Amino acid sequence: MGRGKIEIKRIENPTNRQVTYSKRRNGIFKKAQELTVLCDAKVSLIMFSNTGKFHEYISPTTTTKKMFDQYQKSLGVDLWSTHYAKMQESYRKLKEINNKLRKDIRQRMGEDLDDLTFEELRGLEQNMSSSAATVRERKFHVIKTQTDTYKKKETKYDDPHYGLVDNGDYQSAMALANGASNLYAFRMQQQNLHQGTGGYGSSDLTLA
Repeated sequence: MGRGKIEIKRIENPTNRQVTYSKRRNGIFKKAQELTVLCDAKVSLIMFSNTGKFHEYISPTTTTKKMFDQYQKSLGVDLWSTHYAKMQESYRKLKEINNKLRKDIRQRMGEDLDDLTFEELRGLEQNMSSSAATVRERKFHVIKTQTDTYKKKETKYDDPHYGLVDNGDYQSAMALANGASNLYAFRMQQQNLHQGTGGYGSSDLTLA
């Protein structure tokens, strides 16, 4: 009995469709290999499944690049010219964006302002004011964080037994939080040595 004819239409069942694709792909590749051996032909097959998987067959006597070159030569076409033109256009757009960003940076530094209109200058001023406000807000946040840290250190080291921190002097020192170092020097007054102890008392250390 001969095989029945199959209606050529899209297979709706995904599993059956994938199985049929795999079987027929292998059959086509087998036929391409036979053509290569029997007829000394150069055969190139490229396939993409509906899931995007790539499959290729190329005769052992040639390469994909040689096949493309021979295709272009036979038809008198250039497959790469359109792609090269797109790359050139993309490069031009990126170059324009880069030049614009560089110009914006120079204008924010007070350069290249002669060609700006009054409205453009006003807009630039507003943008810089907004940026300065953001920087200022961040600066105050850093100051507050440093101040909170100093307060925690004050609580930790304000021990009456040692008397190393004077609260009034420490509050004055915290005013240096904006960029100041958190290292403080203490002056040792030797003339107030405790008799018989050979050490320094709490009143012997003052903030320098």
